[in-house]
Amino acid sequence: GVAVIDADLVILCVPVGAMGRVAGDIAADLAAGVVVSDVGSVKGQVLVELTAALPGIAVIPAHPVAGTEKSGPDAGFASLFAGRWCIVTPPPGADPVAVERLSEFWRRLGATVEMMDAAHHDLVLAVTSHLPHLIAYSIVGTASDMETVTRSEVIKYSAGGFRDFTRIAASDPVMWRDVFLTNKDAVLEVLQRFTEDLTALQRAIRWGDGDALETLFTRTRAIRRTIVDAGQDTDADDFGRKH
Repeated sequence: GVAVIDADLVILCVPVGAMGRVAGDIAADLAAGVVVSDVGSVKGQVLVELTAALPGIAVIPAHPVAGTEKSGPDAGFASLFAGRWCIVTPPPGADPVAVERLSEFWRRLGATVEMMDAAHHDLVLAVTSHLPHLIAYSIVGTASDMETVTRSEVIKYSAGGFRDFTRIAASDPVMWRDVFLTNKDAVLEVLQRFTEDLTALQRAIRWGDGDALETLFTRTRAIRRTIVDAGQDTDADDFGRKH
């Protein structure tokens, strides 16, 4: 806890499953008036654990929606948060001065701050981040387990879309294990919807329903264009991750 002595803002950057324990470890060394936040991808459970571990401390969770598949301090770079969203999820009754102090911190790093309820954040991120990671892990695992396709073929022909999934699946396994376990309700809700949609696609392919396939592909292509136009990605084949 020595690192937090006299700090007026403490941001926890550990897997969400470790937030409560780390908060408990530093509690006795926190200064009066300190604001404690985090960068985790799950907010509801983190808020519960931090509030319990830090009674009387201003806890303002946040989630900068930025990064790559790499993790740890060495994976950072100066423009990491520039032009990206940072979602701040203050609990009911939070001190507006503390909320603004944290928000200004993220603005000065180049992020655009958005306020959101913790439960809604967890549902939104289950759609935009957690489910895609779960699908990526599943697809890479399926390809690895198929006996009729060799490992060398999987690697050799990965440019056909598989490569992009492997980038996501290269993310830190401990971090993502904790994300799925601490946001399981929202993830399971979205996963059920995805499973139903996947079954409908399976049916369309089986029965040769080209119209249904084209309609879906056209709609999703438009969503991709909107994301690029909003500056949240580029048309580059590396997903705009070069820096």
